Amino acid sequence: MISYKHITKIIGVMMAAAVAFCFWVMVSLQEAVETLGSVRTPMAYETALFDTDELIQIDIQMEQDEWEAMLENAMAEEYYACDVLINDQKIYNVGVRPKGNTSLSAIVNNPDSDRYSLKLEFDHYVEGQTCLGLDKLILNNNYADPTNMKEAVVYDMYQYLGADASLYNYAEISLNGEYLGVYLALEAVEESFLMRNYGTVEGELYKPDSMNMGGGAKGGDFGGQQPQPGEEDAAWKERRMERDRDFDFADGNERKPPDMGKMPGKGSSMGGENGANLNYTDGELSSYSDIWEGEVTTTGQKDHGRVVTALQHISEGTELETYLDVDNILKYMAVHAFSVNLDSLSGNMAHNYYLYEYNGMLNILPWDYNLSFGGMNHGAEGGASEVVNDAVDTPFAGTAFFDALLENEEYLSRYHEYLRRLAQEYVLDGRFQEVCQGIRSRIDTLVETDPTALYSYEAYEAGAEMLYQTIILRAESVIGQIDGTIPATDEEQRADATNLVDASGIDISVMSAMDMGRGAERKSARAEDRR
Repeated sequence: MISYKHITKIIGVMMAAAVAFCFWVMVSLQEAVETLGSVRTPMAYETALFDTDELIQIDIQMEQDEWEAMLENAMAEEYYACDVLINDQKIYNVGVRPKGNTSLSAIVNNPDSDRYSLKLEFDHYVEGQTCLGLDKLILNNNYADPTNMKEAVVYDMYQYLGADASLYNYAEISLNGEYLGVYLALEAVEESFLMRNYGTVEGELYKPDSMNMGGGAKGGDFGGQQPQPGEEDAAWKERRMERDRDFDFADGNERKPPDMGKMPGKGSSMGGENGANLNYTDGELSSYSDIWEGEVTTTGQKDHGRVVTALQHISEGTELETYLDVDNILKYMAVHAFSVNLDSLSGNMAHNYYLYEYNGMLNILPWDYNLSFGGMNHGAEGGASEVVNDAVDTPFAGTAFFDALLENEEYLSRYHEYLRRLAQEYVLDGRFQEVCQGIRSRIDTLVETDPTALYSYEAYEAGAEMLYQTIILRAESVIGQIDGTIPATDEEQRADATNLVDASGIDISVMSAMDMGRGAERKSARAEDRR
């Protein structure tokens, strides 16, 4: 029989060991957060809102005149108060506003539509209020995407690879109980996103943008030029609307932009001189103003200094594992390259991404894929082939940020493996077909009866089928490029195009349509008539 004296010693040793173990776990977790920033935290909204087997039901409840006032002043992107019923949960005093850059301007200038993308900010009026832990929810109107599916498919690809990216689902939106339309719901890239992906709300978040086409105050989707001191709001808004009218993508209108396949694509130059393209130029913080002006979190010079230091090391290809979340960046590169999104760093438009910095390590977070798979190639000669066969080893024309990874054999091989998983496992082995069938089974009827739809149901059906064919061909080309039977760089493809996948059966215009025609004046007159 063990004596009492020995029992107390054993208990003491066990307690000491337990304390030591707990301390070790705490230290290990802290070190993981400090070095990787990647201790994921389960959030209730993940399954409650973003289980893609079930649509989100959202009823926005507010006075009709307040709703119309918000739409009539959409360019201001000001918040209005509303109550929201999300599935079976009622949330009071929520902020709602229109959002977007090009899409916002397009709807403002469209006399026949008030279908704006929306942002629900649960904590705008009530500090700390969330929807099951989610602080902000984006509702995208599927502008320029008759398929209604591009963004959903791309975000599903990110999830398939386990990359840091927003959760997605479709939402049936109502206004005071009346069906308003089917939208794509996205987890906003803000505090709850950081907590879910990294287990912390520490770190600094930016949304760099060299295009300056949107409205709002700062950061996130708020980016854009603001009125200068002393400039009247009305005059500023008119100046911006005049600028936006210079972009006119509707056939038959009096002004049209340069060929969309050439303007933002590879080989051209559009912005990024102030850091949004993430190219290191020098050690001056002022050289990267497009990054700092796109701050989502509140940042200062020390924070900016860490970003510039990281950019320098990345440009030199030194200590990449210290200054980059390499594996997540490689996953980002693979999905982004596969989706051929030229409205981004893949082209030369330095915007549509988030930059996250934690303890000096940088990460790229994806955003805005409605113009993927050819949305910027509409009307371009050879546009379909350029989309299907887009070179995977030279995927980013607008930045040198990724060059060091692409030039490293180990990282290039891992990037290729992620591309192969997308092309073979995800697309050709059946996951993609299941995703498409699942989406269509859930939204077909909603699209057909959508009272604010930007495109006809026939356009949706044709676009969805064309998108499916395009992605199948894209997968075949990617595999050929990785295996070496198809040239994998732009230069090699220009020199010899004989083995490229035949894309003659793809009509890009069927699955992408941009329209920024005139109409703001007529819309304003129509609003006056409603009064």
